[in-house]
Amino acid sequence: MVLSHRMRRSVRRTALTVLKTTGAFRLVEGTDWRRRRLSILCYHGVSLDDEHEWRPYLFLRPQQLEHRLAILRRGNYAVLPLGEALERLYRNDLPERSVALTFDDGTYDFYSQAYPRLKQAGFPVTVYLTTYYSQLELPVFSLICSYLLWKARGQGTVVLKELGVRQAVVLDSEKARQLAVDQLVTWADGQDMSGAQKNEIAARLAELLHIDYRELVAKRILQLMNRREVKQLADDGVDFQLHTHRHRMPLNEEMLRQEIGENREWISQAAAGARRHFCYPSGAYRPEFLKWLAAEDIVSATTCDTGIATPQSNPLLLPRLVDTSGRSDLEFESWVNGIAHFLSSGKRARLAYRPD
Repeated sequence: MVLSHRMRRSVRRTALTVLKTTGAFRLVEGTDWRRRRLSILCYHGVSLDDEHEWRPYLFLRPQQLEHRLAILRRGNYAVLPLGEALERLYRNDLPERSVALTFDDGTYDFYSQAYPRLKQAGFPVTVYLTTYYSQLELPVFSLICSYLLWKARGQGTVVLKELGVRQAVVLDSEKARQLAVDQLVTWADGQDMSGAQKNEIAARLAELLHIDYRELVAKRILQLMNRREVKQLADDGVDFQLHTHRHRMPLNEEMLRQEIGENREWISQAAAGARRHFCYPSGAYRPEFLKWLAAEDIVSATTCDTGIATPQSNPLLLPRLVDTSGRSDLEFESWVNGIAHFLSSGKRARLAYRPD
């Protein structure tokens, strides 16, 4: 009998409940096996409004983040700065229950929602910052278009031919909405639009959907931190590292190294320190990237592959746990203490090369 995803998840949660009740969680987290491993946690966004309903695999509710941080505090986890954690991983002198916290992209909600909670907890954090939209100070085009169509999901059908979408969009269909976003982005890219021009298209889309775009822009939903905010947090101890300038991994060495160079230069103008740690946008990587990253003096690169890092892990292909709204506190705890490693075969992230 093949179990459904929901049934498998129910069985897994039952098993974890039994393991925790019987003391297996405490047993594993206190072993030398766990001490020699580093759990790198990956977050993307913390909702300003309803983003966790739109993309639960990217956004947590603020209360969920608070629960995660409370688990780390109660469990006496050693939350280390990423650079220090990796050095100690490969020297094999990590403290017990070592964890590193990373946030991808650098959206404004990190500044307003995540960082105040992290600061209160006293936890260091690394932000892998993509910088084109930080510089532009506008919503990320592909994301805001997707969000707008989702916000309008109860409106029936809309015609968007003027925006390059060939067929009427059935708004309550996730598949139809995604197809519309793909066509809209392809159409805008085909006309070589600038970020500012794309923003005008997003504003027109909002108008056609009867959504107040100015209000969304004012809330800073799906915008990145600007230079002032990055500098403020960097001065307060936040570690900003590389995530490419345009959130893309070109399949050409010169173009990729240009992406990294522009990304590094922009961050360095706002934050002191070295930029030698990297995160693959969308978790996408290929074998040739490793040599290109090494040529840029990058010493570590994190993926979105599920797993816990060991001294044998390739430092340019480090696994992480991508935390999501759909993950229970119990499942989260099972990953940071290490027991989930024995219940999972690991999961490689979906490859994606399209820039935002």
